Amino acid sequence: MLIGYCFTGSFCTLSKSLKVLQELVDLGHSVIPIFSYNVRDIDTRFWIADEFRDKVVAICDHEIVDSIVDAEPLGPVIKCDVMVVSPCTSNTLSKLRFGITDTPVTMAVKAHLRTEAPVVIALCSNDALGASGEVIGEMRNRKHYYFVPLYQDDTSKKPRSLVSDMDEVIPTIECAIRGIQYQPIFKFFE
Repeated sequence: MLIGYCFTGSFCTLSKSLKVLQELVDLGHSVIPIFSYNVRDIDTRFWIADEFRDKVVAICDHEIVDSIVDAEPLGPVIKCDVMVVSPCTSNTLSKLRFGITDTPVTMAVKAHLRTEAPVVIALCSNDALGASGEVIGEMRNRKHYYFVPLYQDDTSKKPRSLVSDMDEVIPTIECAIRGIQYQPIFKFFE
């Protein structure tokens, strides 16, 4: 399977997403990595941008798609079986809702949707149960979008935060390929 794998600026979850990427490659999938401008350019306490880029290139054995021009063929010319956005920020999800194409990731998803193929969203957001709640609801009703199960990661310090369970990305991909939303979308832990 050919997978487009997008990284956006939920920097604290990049390491978990990197493990998923490695697992996909270990399973024999070909992966085209796609970076938002923020992932490409910003050094954080979690990762140095160039070090993260080098790690992803080493895993995928493929150069990073990090411009709108380079992302545009990922649909009409280079047909991926599935496009994964992991992690997906609320900012990126909102842009997808309104068709805003101003980053390599939003262009990759837009181009990919031309083929009627699935998009898997691994949302990680501090305001998912706040301002972004409406966006999540809207996107759940859109054709071709599939969500990785979400849970509250810190109910006392971040009561509006939801993160995707990165252990569920691959099962969500497997279901999305068949046109099925992996369940449950919201996980509750005791």
